[in-house]
Amino acid sequence: MDDSATDMPHTGDDQATPARLRTLPSRLLGMAAAHAERLVSRKLAEEDARRWHYAVLVTLRESGPASQATLSRRTGIYRSDLVAVINELADRGLIERAPDPADRRRNVITVTPEGRSMLTRLDALLDSLHEDLLAPLTGPEREQLVDLLTRLVDHHSHQAPPGDRHA
Repeated sequence: MDDSATDMPHTGDDQATPARLRTLPSRLLGMAAAHAERLVSRKLAEEDARRWHYAVLVTLRESGPASQATLSRRTGIYRSDLVAVINELADRGLIERAPDPADRRRNVITVTPEGRSMLTRLDALLDSLHEDLLAPLTGPEREQLVDLLTRLVDHHSHQAPPGDRHA
């Protein structure tokens, strides 16, 4: 048996598990999310990265240079946590900090060529991981799953108090 099969806890599909537990959406979502999080964390660690590193690199690549406050809003990473992430990425040469010409009190963060290269590797790694994670689903089912999860997240993020919208 491959290791990935043992990573996800058994859903309890056998008769010993009550039917209600086998079909409880919150339980199934939680189990799937925990499994996905373990896989993502493990795979990113193989590249000496974390999910917040990925979030910052993606955001800078898609949106261009940004202040720390803007990055915090776009990624959902608390400003206090973002400072450590930025320090780690800057120490590795993946991003650069420079004073904002419009306001010297703040920094503008920019992805470097090394950061773009790292992001390309991480994208490929996560694409492969998602292929494995979603293997039992067809292409249309995968799209439907993403659409349904997006609706759930969007619905509940609009109801959450501002302090609870942390990634």
